[in-house]
Amino acid sequence: MTSLDVTHGTEDSGPGGYAAARLRLLSEKERSGPSRRASLARLTDDWLAGLYAAAAADTGVRGAALVAVGGYGRGELSPRSDLDLLLLHDGNDPAAVAALADRIWYPVWDLGLALDHSVRTPAEARGTAAEDLKVQLGLLDARPVAGDLGLVAALRTSVLADWRNQAPRRLPELDALCRERAERQGELQYLLEPDLKEARGGLRDVTALGAVAASWLADAPREGLAEARRVLLDVRDALHLSTGRATDRLALQEQDQVAAELGLLDADALLRQVYEAARTVSYAGDVTWREVGRVLRSRAVRPRLRAMLSGGRAPQPERTPLAEGVVEQEGEVVLARTARPDRDPVLPLRAAAAAAQAGLPVSRYAVRRLAQAAPPLPVPWPAEAREQLVTLLGAGEATVPVWEALEAEGIVTRLVPDWERVRCRPQRNAVHTWTVDRHLVETAVKASALTRRVGRPDLLLVAALLHDIGKGWPGDHSEVGETIARDIAARIGFDRADVGVVATLVRQHLLLVETATRRDLDDPATVESVAKAVGSASTLELLHALTEADALATGPAAWSSWRGSLVADLVRRAAAVLAGDTPADPEQAAPSAEQERLAMEALRTGEPVLALHTEPPAPAEDGEPEPVGVELLIALPDQQGVLPAVAGVLALHRLTVRAADLRAVELPTGAGETSVLVLNWRVAAEYGSLPQAARLRADLVRVLDGSLDIRGRLAEREAAYPRRRGITAPPPRVTVAPAGSRLATVIEVRAHDAPGLLHRIGRALEGAAVRVRSAHVSTLGANAVDAFYVTGTDGVPLGDTAARALAGSVEEALR
Repeated sequence: MTSLDVTHGTEDSGPGGYAAARLRLLSEKERSGPSRRASLARLTDDWLAGLYAAAAADTGVRGAALVAVGGYGRGELSPRSDLDLLLLHDGNDPAAVAALADRIWYPVWDLGLALDHSVRTPAEARGTAAEDLKVQLGLLDARPVAGDLGLVAALRTSVLADWRNQAPRRLPELDALCRERAERQGELQYLLEPDLKEARGGLRDVTALGAVAASWLADAPREGLAEARRVLLDVRDALHLSTGRATDRLALQEQDQVAAELGLLDADALLRQVYEAARTVSYAGDVTWREVGRVLRSRAVRPRLRAMLSGGRAPQPERTPLAEGVVEQEGEVVLARTARPDRDPVLPLRAAAAAAQAGLPVSRYAVRRLAQAAPPLPVPWPAEAREQLVTLLGAGEATVPVWEALEAEGIVTRLVPDWERVRCRPQRNAVHTWTVDRHLVETAVKASALTRRVGRPDLLLVAALLHDIGKGWPGDHSEVGETIARDIAARIGFDRADVGVVATLVRQHLLLVETATRRDLDDPATVESVAKAVGSASTLELLHALTEADALATGPAAWSSWRGSLVADLVRRAAAVLAGDTPADPEQAAPSAEQERLAMEALRTGEPVLALHTEPPAPAEDGEPEPVGVELLIALPDQQGVLPAVAGVLALHRLTVRAADLRAVELPTGAGETSVLVLNWRVAAEYGSLPQAARLRADLVRVLDGSLDIRGRLAEREAAYPRRRGITAPPPRVTVAPAGSRLATVIEVRAHDAPGLLHRIGRALEGAAVRVRSAHVSTLGANAVDAFYVTGTDGVPLGDTAARALAGSVEEALR
């Protein structure tokens, strides 16, 4: 029996000595990364070996060994990592082995260290591994710490042999496990609060790739993988040290501190580094699992049958032409034998377009060869290159994996140098699902489904790819992006007119949705300003499609059937102006028949009258129905406090206001004309439940007569409103929109959404003695962006000084 020869001093081998040495090691700022992890593993090895030697001597156990498995076996001890230990024994003296185990486990627990432990014979270890994939993966990294080295070596040999023999069965199981985990945890390269270990592209996937390599069935691309693994481990170390907890989730409130621990500029620099590493791991995983599938499919064909089909010779894989210099082979796109990438600068785009159109991945070796051999495209690009780019972007969902393969080898940044600025750039907005670069690709994917709606699908797809390209630079990303897009479009080879259209689309890509949700579409100035900014009907058509694609690619909170109807209404009005029509004056527009009927009823009764029109839920992009939408019409005698009263009642009934319009209707009476206020609001049931008109009306009457303290009720609700842990909302901002309308002053409010927010805004406006002509509210995630068209009591817009004072008073009321 061969044992580890370890010498331990009394001071160092005791729990106190180990704890002190561990603390000193973790406090050394100059030592971090792989060096510190290896030193911590060695220090822990020495301490545990000392515990084992003393316990083995006391219990008389021979034929046993202490084995590090899993992350500890790989020597990857982060500050708060679990100790994964196996006490391996020959089974001759179970009672003594149990005593030996207690003598080792209890000192570990006494120090407060997390311990994952087991006691098994080699046969038991192999049997458990055969039943539990996670146990088998841990044993692949088994490393002796103390005791019988021969026992450990024999176990390692048998476990590796088992793994390789069982690979055709276990690897698909491991692949399914990785996919299930990715579905549950999401993709590390896009999450704002990622789990460094469990998310797709994280440390678990690195371990899985090592297991695939150990099977000898396939191997992962090695370029950059070790560095990516080091980055993720370094970030986890810094997370453990800064939080003092054994956590793998990089929470928002921890990111600045972790960045400082690593010497990075800020949390964005940290996330970008994490995303880059995760992208490398994810791409390596895609390539590796594809190769595993290819090998297993090949092995599934019986050798004799293969020999018969090939006449005794080794069978040649079938190659199907896809494009000039591009063929399909075994489910991948590869280069044809006659391809000359060194003489064909368009070949990378041609191969990518062919792959995306065929719904096939591009072989890693093909992408690598293209990256190394293909010469740069001339500037401007030849027409074929531009057409191939448009074909690639128009392939829909199949574009994404092909684009990622091009990015992994640096081809994208070579084609579009400005792409490097947005690559892996995080978006700190809960509305956004993706990083900036992936959002751009996703927008092109969504735009591909809308190409039949526009006359120039090529301009739509390129503008979709470039619309947020300015986010990599300081300043307004739309303005900066216009300049960059103009340069890129010219580089791609569009003529001057098309370059101008692409630049306009990028500059104005937020115009339609922001105007439709925040401005009064009945105001002629609103529609005329949109028509002027767009310039032509064909550009308006493209901008409409780009707006929808951008919102759909942003996330589920950014688009709905209601927002879509608002944008479509604005587009229709702007198109009419571009065709030469003049917008109607809203003051001259007659009320609808229903509005007039409700107004007459309110005048007759002297009380509020309500009508509800329910819209059935519409299916959203993700298949989940949108909240039930409701059109709420309210008519009541003109009086003070209507806006905050109605908003308060709706908030009390958990109805979210999407848009609101207020107008005075003059009705004839025996004493002349009397003004009745008509409110036409769009609301959504927060939990999908339908509102009860009778209860809404009853509560509104009580609020207006003072018998219901709506302010107090909402204050109770707000006190109980759940805040997102660790999120500190920025303060509200209230501004005067310049040249917003000729008929009213536009006050824009941006604030954190909360129950009763519109009620508080209404109270502030009422307190300032202004008349609210209309309100347009928009909620994006946790952010509310509301616009109010107000006039003085005389019905004319406010002066500059009064408007600024009003904005200041509303802002103060919301703090």
